[in-house]
Amino acid sequence: MTKQPFNKENERATDLLEIIHTDVCGPFSHVARGGYRYFITFTDDFSRYGYVYLMRHKSESFERFREFQNEVQNQLDRKIKFLRSDRGGEYLSDEFDSHLLECGIVSQLTPPYTPQMNGVSERRNRTLLDMVRTMMCHSTLPMSFWGHALETAAHILNRAPTKSVEKTPYELWKGKKPNISFLRIWGCEVYVKRPTSEKLKPKSDKCFFVGYPRTTVGYYFYNPEENKVFVARNGKFLEEKFLSSGNTRKDVDLQVVDEENTTSIVEPEIQHENVEPQSEPIEEVQTQDLRRSSRVRQEPDRYLGFLVSQDSGDLNEPTSYGEAVSGNESEQWQEAMKAEMQSMYDNQVWELTDLPQHCRAVGRKWVFKKKTDMDGNVHTFKARLVAKGFTQTHGIDYDETFSPGPINKPKMMPSWALMPWAVARFAHPLGRACFSPVAMLKSIRILMAISAYFNYEIWQMDVKTAFLNGKLTEDVYMEQPEGFEDPKNPNKVCKLLKSIYGLKQASRSWNLHFDERIKEFGFAKSEFEPCVYTKFSGSIVTFLVLYVDDILLIGNDVPTLQSVKSWLSRCFQMKDLGEAAYILGIKIYRNRSKRLIGLSQSTYIDKILKRFRIDESKKGFIPMQHGIVLSKTQCPVSSQDQDKMKSVPYASAIGSIMYAMLCTRPDVAYSVSVTSRYQQNPGEPH
Repeated sequence: MTKQPFNKENERATDLLEIIHTDVCGPFSHVARGGYRYFITFTDDFSRYGYVYLMRHKSESFERFREFQNEVQNQLDRKIKFLRSDRGGEYLSDEFDSHLLECGIVSQLTPPYTPQMNGVSERRNRTLLDMVRTMMCHSTLPMSFWGHALETAAHILNRAPTKSVEKTPYELWKGKKPNISFLRIWGCEVYVKRPTSEKLKPKSDKCFFVGYPRTTVGYYFYNPEENKVFVARNGKFLEEKFLSSGNTRKDVDLQVVDEENTTSIVEPEIQHENVEPQSEPIEEVQTQDLRRSSRVRQEPDRYLGFLVSQDSGDLNEPTSYGEAVSGNESEQWQEAMKAEMQSMYDNQVWELTDLPQHCRAVGRKWVFKKKTDMDGNVHTFKARLVAKGFTQTHGIDYDETFSPGPINKPKMMPSWALMPWAVARFAHPLGRACFSPVAMLKSIRILMAISAYFNYEIWQMDVKTAFLNGKLTEDVYMEQPEGFEDPKNPNKVCKLLKSIYGLKQASRSWNLHFDERIKEFGFAKSEFEPCVYTKFSGSIVTFLVLYVDDILLIGNDVPTLQSVKSWLSRCFQMKDLGEAAYILGIKIYRNRSKRLIGLSQSTYIDKILKRFRIDESKKGFIPMQHGIVLSKTQCPVSSQDQDKMKSVPYASAIGSIMYAMLCTRPDVAYSVSVTSRYQQNPGEPH
């Protein structure tokens, strides 16, 4: 028995929104900027005008449909009558089914194993992906920009003629002809005018064109120096240069992978800008192999990507005061240093004095850091004045360096708060030994689990210049800050009245001061975790987690949490970050309706991949390939081979991965354990 041919002459809609075709595509082998691995399309049958939404997970399909439904029904003053889709689980949920029933929308599901019956959506997805591969192939942008390419492809398709309808989809949908004069070549270089009044600085930045915003007249541009996508009204597009360059073509490996080979994480319900696609008539979809470039390829040096400094990053942060004030971003760094110095003056950290005889002044240094958000975009230029603590002498400049462990027994906790679980997890073999004043990562994960189960609030705060709150018991002298020396007293030194970053006793001084102030508010320190504090009052439970200067407030009573915030703000200079979303380089995804919390370090991992120049490598689905055997016999023996491997930052790469392993990726523990055995003398197989 053979399959019957599919009838291509399906009944067409006679008005807008009468029939909507939809389909989900993904997960893809490459993650788009923003963590997206899927997309969903909605196509109007009458006009073939469509929308596309990027998604991190299939479970977002229902929210994307509601977003689409609200917009189109409000704009067109019509109702969706039929929703045509395949039998994917995302369309068969009780939530989705109940919503369609409530809105009077008839769900038209295709028979099992017949994607051809959903040909409009299948063909649309294929057309979109063909366009994306073409755009990515001819650009120099990394594969993580396929999401921007997809939205641009959808934008173009809505304005392109199609055999399915007499006019363009845009004209049927909007009632007017599209303006295509503003269309540009995706991925081309652009010079965008810089909004600055400085006459000696460049007037424009070299960027890349990556898309069209829906809510603003202008373009999306990508600035590689700042690793940021922004909107601007216009720019000078180097399209002729882009077309004439013959060496930009590259292989594009954008494939849908098996879902069972991917790791699912809990995702937030975050909106994304919707852009629009287009389609062609129903037809059977035949998969074709992606055409590969026929150019001759040179085998690259296997370890070329590793020949980088271990301290190099992708944000171009200066390493000295001179570099900061002479670079392209000198204005931002100057403002950051002024803000740091103002904080020093406000906290009365030092006083100028003559250096006593037989005393030595501790050195100082400026440390510069660009702070990024959860998507890797730079939002703050931070300059930190630190003391060179390695020049301190024990017994003279400092005594103790660690915060003492707790010695008091905790009070009885309510059983419903699950604290017995925490006591068992927080147990430490050193008992009353000394601890470094940071919370253990496993403590944070456990408290996240409690918060998910009981639907607790999770708020985040940050202590501004935390270490400046610590009090010194020793006489410590420091050189005046570079660039801010007192012109009237250039030979004097700073006698530190309070702790400062870089001093050996700085963290201990800050932790003791914080411990003293938070206990005044009624918090008790955990017996087994010195940076987890608890407060119980009847049925009200509150946790406070301290990680250096980052604070998590967890509890079941909002007024109590607000009172804790107010107390902390009276004691220290605080920054209220609202609901916790990004802490210690970890994204916090939350679905409160399902009481689920997920932790992700995608931005950190992407940064590590860029640091070691392997962000364009093909990704696998398991931490270590099956059958790989590593041993000491593979270590280099000759001095020539050893010298070659010295340029490979093997230990640095393992250490970077180890942090992710300790935080959110226990699945790589075995592979890290195996490869770390050969850090002293790694060979090529390692």
